[in-house]
Amino acid sequence: MLETADRRRTDTRERLLEAAERAVVAKGFAATSIDELIVDVGITKSGFFYHFKDKNALARALMLRYLAQDRDVLDGIFTRGDELHDDPLHGFLVGLKLFAEALADLPEHHPGCLAASFCYQDQLFDQDIRDMNAESILVWRRRFRARFDLIAEIYPPKEKIDLEALADMAASLVEGALILGRALKDATILPRQVLLYRDFVRAIFQP
Repeated sequence: MLETADRRRTDTRERLLEAAERAVVAKGFAATSIDELIVDVGITKSGFFYHFKDKNALARALMLRYLAQDRDVLDGIFTRGDELHDDPLHGFLVGLKLFAEALADLPEHHPGCLAASFCYQDQLFDQDIRDMNAESILVWRRRFRARFDLIAEIYPPKEKIDLEALADMAASLVEGALILGRALKDATILPRQVLLYRDFVRAIFQP
């Protein structure tokens, strides 16, 4: 009985987070109200406050969830790339291909990214949440920079290149492509940009 009640509480909390993320990436955190979330999920206002003491607590939970999901998705994709090819360059290129394929399966005209939405309205959040959002970007930088350092040991670039900027390009490309795709109502822009990035990386390192 207790296990069933715990599961219901977990399910309700997760449904609140899912509803909140949909609303936030579609129209921003400021425009997302507690009232609309409780209607969407089908609970009372006291039910919302059972899980989150205020909107700031909701924002913190959203960011923690986003960080965990983002890490798990990228870990899964690039680990699979390395399993398919044990060379660090070619395993990474396979990973980028798998990444593009995963992005091609996103809902048409995907509304955007939670981290970007939080960044646009960062004045709404406390420093802790702003730091978490910055960390979501630094995670990408560290992940890609570590791989490029490894690749460069085996395949030194023909020309001097800023590997940190190349690492940051992955995040900036995805965020920018999400904006373009939404503005132009073209869901193919994001995966095509990732494949172009893949070609660029190959051209930099391949002998």
